[in-house]
Amino acid sequence: MRKPLMAGNWKMYKTPAQTTQFFESFLPLVAASSHTGILICPPFVNIAAAVAATRGTNVSVGGQNLHTATKEGAFTGEISGPMLAAAGCTAVIVGHSERRQFFGETDATVLARTIAALESGLQPIVCVGEMLAERESGKTNEVLATQFREGIAKLTPEQFARVVIAYEPVWAIGTGKTATPEIAADAHRFIRGEVRAIYGDEAANNVRILYGGSVKPDNVRGLMAQPEIDGGLVGGASLDAVSFASIVNF
Repeated sequence: MRKPLMAGNWKMYKTPAQTTQFFESFLPLVAASSHTGILICPPFVNIAAAVAATRGTNVSVGGQNLHTATKEGAFTGEISGPMLAAAGCTAVIVGHSERRQFFGETDATVLARTIAALESGLQPIVCVGEMLAERESGKTNEVLATQFREGIAKLTPEQFARVVIAYEPVWAIGTGKTATPEIAADAHRFIRGEVRAIYGDEAANNVRILYGGSVKPDNVRGLMAQPEIDGGLVGGASLDAVSFASIVNF
């Protein structure tokens, strides 16, 4: 039985003070929520405040990105997996579509960052998903297969067992558009089939695949009613304590 995970991706929002305020409101609303894992991925400058606020609670903190190097080095503006772990993070988002779109991420760099996360003791949430033009031209499965095989499937079985996958149709991120539960489930089913082909039935049955793409309180129940969907990678709706608590408590 796969335990769901609700992960909030705060992107480039909030200050440390606002982070503290968020958790003052959010934590009481989810204190009894044992049915799902809860993860918040704030900007790097807010990690310390988030870790301090969530210490001893059922909420974990993660990073939004990491460098491929696991040792210190001359990489101005970057942050390593060991730094995230030392700061109190337990997970990190890898290969988000905005990283691919705006910062030149490729399947190769996604794989390298995933390995760096694993070597640093962090759980990578590895993102895959198609652009609108790719969906409209019938290439969704082709894109997902390539991203999976080039960006994830080169992991060893032992490495893969520690990975979470997030399916995020790029056309539904921050647009207000949401894949229907059926469309999302079809993509999740295809990804799970790719896992089965490479890693076998047990891995396919155990891997958690999150849906990311305008998840909101009013659509989360329909999405989570799909057996293939194991949680959400939530953007804008995770910035409001009441909103994200409603999603967690679907």
